[in-house]
Amino acid sequence: MGKIGIYGSSFDPVTNVHLWTASTVAHRCKLDKVIFLPCSSKRKDKVMKTNDEHRWDMLQLALTDNPKFKVDDYEMKSEAWEVYTYFTMEHFKKKYPNDEVYFIMGADLLQDIADGQWKYSEELISTNKFIVMARDGVDMLKTIASSPILRNHDDGTRFHLIDKGLAMEISSTYIREEFARGGEPRYLLPEACYQYIKENSLYK
Repeated sequence: MGKIGIYGSSFDPVTNVHLWTASTVAHRCKLDKVIFLPCSSKRKDKVMKTNDEHRWDMLQLALTDNPKFKVDDYEMKSEAWEVYTYFTMEHFKKKYPNDEVYFIMGADLLQDIADGQWKYSEELISTNKFIVMARDGVDMLKTIASSPILRNHDDGTRFHLIDKGLAMEISSTYIREEFARGGEPRYLLPEACYQYIKENSLYK
């Protein structure tokens, strides 16, 4: 049985912090594979700054040298009404029935679930395992303890909390703003992606 982490984000664009985070999580949690899952552009709560083709191409360029990293277009191809994390995890558990599948997320998303902002939250938490990365200002243990949904499904294996060494933050938004304003974010993202953005005049 292998261990697989599902790592969802807009990846608009993918950054070196995305790669470093995935590598660190894979190492600490002994994952055999990390699946990068670019989110759907059909989501009402997300506004992509470039099209799916460019996000997909940049991920392919960024992940080519690491055999543990894969990219999957499941959510990109899903209809808007299907794009919920619960359905996504059901898909990957069926795709990898002989493996343990974990959802990788930041502690801020754990707080959102606790606050009731996610649909199918009860089903999601009760049937899945999570790798939760620390975020500034979020007390992960307190978040779990104060939420009936989270604490009543916390059996000691439900949440793998990573609370040290992941405070490094360089956002895709920052990189987009630098490109838009004529800045120089070259070493904040993979070189191949930097060149791709320049060649295709993205984020202007």
